[in-house]
Amino acid sequence: MELTRRDALAALASTGIVVGAGAAAVSRLDDQRAEPAVDVDTLVAVAEVLYPTEVDGVREFVETFAAGRTADRPDYRAGMADALAVVDERAESWFDGPFATLDREDRDATLRQLGADAIPPDPAGRPPARVRYYVVNELLYAFYTSPTGGSLVGTENPIGHPGGTASYQRGPDA
Repeated sequence: MELTRRDALAALASTGIVVGAGAAAVSRLDDQRAEPAVDVDTLVAVAEVLYPTEVDGVREFVETFAAGRTADRPDYRAGMADALAVVDERAESWFDGPFATLDREDRDATLRQLGADAIPPDPAGRPPARVRYYVVNELLYAFYTSPTGGSLVGTENPIGHPGGTASYQRGPDA
């Protein structure tokens, strides 16, 4: 299963962010990725824990989504950067290395020990709640609203979304 820029653009569109059309959108996101505003390595490392192992193209997908999601939103970008710093600080403290350098099991353990898998998201809350809001929920939302991620769980064409005759001719159990 391959995530693409097109998946990231579709996920961005589902958030209400209009990124333009075609080459102009990709070019703008490339410019933003050239000057990263958040720790993309840590963000990608979190995505590699959250996303199924059979998914490829995670880095490009996450970079594109993060660039679009944080563009022209300095407060949001700062919140995401702070949340990623918390993840890295905890990984350093608990596993003696930056989050992105840890193996998948230690990354998962870091997120669970932080409580990011269970705490309610809160952008102004305690560090684990901010990690849940800015990092975990964002990455999961991006994945499952993308065409590739949505197809994994059967939400690539949700009820009420126009998607051709096959979408309304099959029942909900099909």
